[in-house]
Amino acid sequence: MAHRSAGRLARNVVLTGKVLLNGKKRRLDYGVVAYVTQENILLGTLTVRETVTYSALLRLPSSMRKSEVRRIVDDTLDEMGLRECADRHIGTWHLRGISGGEKKRLSIALEILTRPRLLFLDEPTTGLDSAAAFSVVQTLRQLAVDGGRTIVSSVHQPSSEVFALFDDLCLLSSGECAYFGDAKLATQFFAETGFPCPSRRNPSDHFLRCVNSDFDDVAATMKGSMKLRAEAELDPLLNYSTSEIRERLVEKYRISDYALMVRNTIHEITKIEGVVEEVIRGSEASWFKQLRTLTSRSFTNMSRDLNYYWLRIIIYIVMAICLGTIYYDVGTSYTAIQARASCGGFVSGFMTFMSIGGFPSFIEEMKVFTLERQNGHYGVAAYIISNFLSSMPFLLTVSWASASITYWMVKFRPGFSYFAFFALNLYGGVSVIESLMMIISALVPNFLMGLILGAGVIGIMMLTSGFFRLLPELPKIFWRYPVSYIVYGSWGLKGGYKNDLIGLEFEPMMPGQPKLKGEYIITEMMGLSLDHSKWLDLAMIFVLLFAYRLTFFIVLKVKEAAAPYIRVAYTRFTVKRLERRASFRKTLAMTSLSKRHNQPHPMASQEGLNSPMPY
Repeated sequence: MAHRSAGRLARNVVLTGKVLLNGKKRRLDYGVVAYVTQENILLGTLTVRETVTYSALLRLPSSMRKSEVRRIVDDTLDEMGLRECADRHIGTWHLRGISGGEKKRLSIALEILTRPRLLFLDEPTTGLDSAAAFSVVQTLRQLAVDGGRTIVSSVHQPSSEVFALFDDLCLLSSGECAYFGDAKLATQFFAETGFPCPSRRNPSDHFLRCVNSDFDDVAATMKGSMKLRAEAELDPLLNYSTSEIRERLVEKYRISDYALMVRNTIHEITKIEGVVEEVIRGSEASWFKQLRTLTSRSFTNMSRDLNYYWLRIIIYIVMAICLGTIYYDVGTSYTAIQARASCGGFVSGFMTFMSIGGFPSFIEEMKVFTLERQNGHYGVAAYIISNFLSSMPFLLTVSWASASITYWMVKFRPGFSYFAFFALNLYGGVSVIESLMMIISALVPNFLMGLILGAGVIGIMMLTSGFFRLLPELPKIFWRYPVSYIVYGSWGLKGGYKNDLIGLEFEPMMPGQPKLKGEYIITEMMGLSLDHSKWLDLAMIFVLLFAYRLTFFIVLKVKEAAAPYIRVAYTRFTVKRLERRASFRKTLAMTSLSKRHNQPHPMASQEGLNSPMPY
């Protein structure tokens, strides 16, 4: 329920109705409403203090001094009881981290940095033991009392200790309100309706038993049990179906003093003419401050995460040594022509292909970006540029370390300028593949599907690079024009051949024949043109790098812009599809009869809300 109220819905969820704040329609703007997801989406390589500090720098005004930011961070850590674990890492597979309860409190701390007046939480106690759950809810209660905030949370089977901490309770069943009011009076209302809570039963379990239809399946399965029939005499709930209990609860609540009290309270709230708070449209930090902060955070995450680059650097070095020993001192014999071409093809194709190993880390980063973007922390451009800047040192290390080993062991054409071109060519190819995988991570946020799709796309790039089949021999329609021009491999391979072969002479196939010049090999044997420099080929790789990053930007922006229209279209389609179902029409008819009138629930009518359609 919390994610619906906060305006965060899954793509396959349909919701109709209105959202009112203090009885008036209003957008759920940044700074007014905050939402804590059920899943703790955090960067495990950062410490608790670093996580809160980076979030503060991304959102608090740029004019705020560092001492003030530190004070706000420390106050937030104290408020959430995170001071003792402030300097511990959140935790990854190779870094021991904080507990589940501390992660949940950290997720809450990130959302209260800007002091929102309304805080939504989606099942904050899920996956926690009883002590951790009690600690989280106790902290939330303290926030509500001391901070003057309104906190709305969905909760999954709280213990009796946790349930006692709630001020108000809203029970929904099939989109209908079974109870809304003081949590301590809920047991009294159920007793008045004819469903008293046994003295030794957790009230929350009793309420769930009354409104959750899953218990009907359990009762039906155990219908023939003698023990169950004996228990039915002691537990009157076993004599009723959930639908019958729900009808009685909804009807009783509709005419009860509890509902009247709620309606009166809502009516009084709607008449309040308070001061309209200034709406903050997103983060108050400047764009350049966000860029610096994101770059620093991303670099810190990359440098501490072994999976991100360090393991790949090791693999690249090992592969470079293997490549160097296989093609060691390749020479200038006739067979060396094919050997040099094969080595260059492996470098521009398979060594860049290994960048696909960063996809799992991209997925985790995209989760954090998606959450923070929805909360209005920063823009798409700042994120993309910061990712490029923070990854540059690692990709340069990968390319220059691999090039240094392979180039001198194979003994390609001597000279620093030729070596620099070789290294930059490799860097450009690796960067393009990184950008491609980021596009895929935005389109397919699934680990396995992303790997499969990425491998397939890179495989097509390798096929059209000119190594497996010469570029002039590719089918002109589609594969030659435009595919071979928009993949990095063809440009990288052409530049690599020019860098290595031009100016060299090779032994002929038959003794006594004239030596073969590198230019002849490039034009006649490989079918490539020498009408432009190798540096233009290298420049085209970086043009493609820019184009891929721009495509990544466009994909993210289009997803944001198209999401509302897709949701509206999906909602209309789903509503029409449901209306054609006989079972759905029957459910509506039964609901209408149970209410004995065609008007919406009085509380929903007073609030201007429509109940979600039953599924």
